Amino acid sequence: MPSSFIAPHLQAFFADYLCQQKRRSPQTILSCRDTFRLWLTFLRDHTGMEPSALRMADLDAPAVLSFLHYLEQQRGNSVRSRNIRLSAIRSFFRLVALRAPESIGIVTRVLAIPMKREDRKLIGYLTRSEMQALLAAPDHSKWSGRRDYALLLTLYNSGARVSEVTTLKRGQICFGASTFVQLLGKGRKEPYA
Repeated sequence: MPSSFIAPHLQAFFADYLCQQKRRSPQTILSCRDTFRLWLTFLRDHTGMEPSALRMADLDAPAVLSFLHYLEQQRGNSVRSRNIRLSAIRSFFRLVALRAPESIGIVTRVLAIPMKREDRKLIGYLTRSEMQALLAAPDHSKWSGRRDYALLLTLYNSGARVSEVTTLKRGQICFGASTFVQLLGKGRKEPYA
């Protein structure tokens, strides 16, 4: 039965599901692509099967768990990277559940693989004197120094990410009685702050 091969599902996942249905960002699509490149290479090296010959039964939970173990132990990936890869695989299997109901047993077992808990590092911050020293560093007598000062001050006062500030458009800044910057956050979301 043709739906038992993974190739048509992978093609639908990248060509239609991520781009059209879910409207994922290009970065997310590239991350998923990298996940499947790694996973298919891993499967080829460990099973001897070419990716074009793989069937859904070859992608059951033990194959996913072996891949995740390989990422952490042999590639030295962090728990966070492992969880990102698992998230991409889970997304693929959610699509497979809709396209190939006969694979629901495999899908259920893969979706049951839990994310690993990771230790979160405390986010550091600059003290007031450190921030003042940073703001005093640009040379105000030069255009580039005034630009750098304006960027640092905007980052400091708005709490914005560098990527949010570098993509600012003129219409997102309003000068007047109440000056403000309208930011577009990560994932095309408006931040609440």
